[in-house]
Amino acid sequence: MASEENNVTAESKETKEVQESTPETKQEKEKEATKTVETPVAEPQPPKPVVRKPNFEKDIVYLYQFSRTPVVPSLSPYCLKVETWLRLAGLKYENVDHKMKYRSKKGQLPFIELNGEEIADSSVIIKELGQKFEKDLDAGLDNAQKNVSHAMISMIENHLFWVVMWWRTKHTDNMIKGYKINLQHALGTRIPNAVLNVFFKLGYGRKGSKKVKAQGIGVHKPEEIMEFGQNDLKVLSEMLADKEFFFGDEPKLLDVVAFANLAQIYFIDKECAYQLRDFMQEHCQNLVGLVNRMKDKCFPDWEDICQTLDLNSHLPKPPPEEKENKNKDEEKKVEKEGEKDEKDTEKEKSEKEIEKESEKESDENKEKEKEKEEKK
Repeated sequence: MASEENNVTAESKETKEVQESTPETKQEKEKEATKTVETPVAEPQPPKPVVRKPNFEKDIVYLYQFSRTPVVPSLSPYCLKVETWLRLAGLKYENVDHKMKYRSKKGQLPFIELNGEEIADSSVIIKELGQKFEKDLDAGLDNAQKNVSHAMISMIENHLFWVVMWWRTKHTDNMIKGYKINLQHALGTRIPNAVLNVFFKLGYGRKGSKKVKAQGIGVHKPEEIMEFGQNDLKVLSEMLADKEFFFGDEPKLLDVVAFANLAQIYFIDKECAYQLRDFMQEHCQNLVGLVNRMKDKCFPDWEDICQTLDLNSHLPKPPPEEKENKNKDEEKKVEKEGEKDEKDTEKEKSEKEIEKESEKESDENKEKEKEKEEKK
């Protein structure tokens, strides 16, 4: 009995030892598991930015905007604002002919690409480029003048712009006629203009009227909206007075923004009825003078742009001799390629003829052998 009790006590001690050892092994396993979990996992890299101009040149601004029209270089005051600023700042830029297919990540036009990076929104574009290239049109203004400039720009872009937008959405026929819009050329398509105009009127009119109502101006009566626009023109006219530009003899950012928006009003074709343009011509002659001065200063190629609808008329073109030489070289290349093709076809024909002759000879030899065997 004593021996059995000793055996039992021994077994109980062994089981206790096993039970005491098991939690340690569990802790060790948990530690090992945590070690494996704690191993750093490589974070996914952000997607590479989409560059629509992969063969870009360093520090050249690539501008994406709307297509040209025979009346103004751009139907968008924001696009015209950026291009005017680029010309005043003297920066090298190139318009990308994308037939209005692209939009920025924000869904806007204009946007630019600089050294493979996209910058959207006209105000952000001017700010970023001004900082990078140290170009500030308002550098000579004091704080009070900068505050006035900011307030006037806000009035133009957040109020007067929407008055013009309201007119465009309500009078899409006059918009197409007044700006002489050729949608077939603008979109780079073969669809007839008659069809495109119908879709443009429906799409632009509906979307635009929704935006105008959401902004607030669209809920007013037409005569009230026109009065809003006339009041804005009066404020600008009184501020300009008899000066060349708003703050003196040189154009500033306010002059750029005012020009880009007033050009949309002033240059509408005269055959198209537009009350705001008529008011500007009759009561704000100094604004008409400002528009023409900015046009002459920033767009000496204005007429060429409106006639040819060339996006890059500001860039130097190769002389006609070089063009002729290039055309001749291309013709020679085409001729050489044609001669090579003819030679290749002749070689193929000769090779086929040789194959056919060899096949005939082999067939004749086989027949002769058969005849000899039959004679035997």
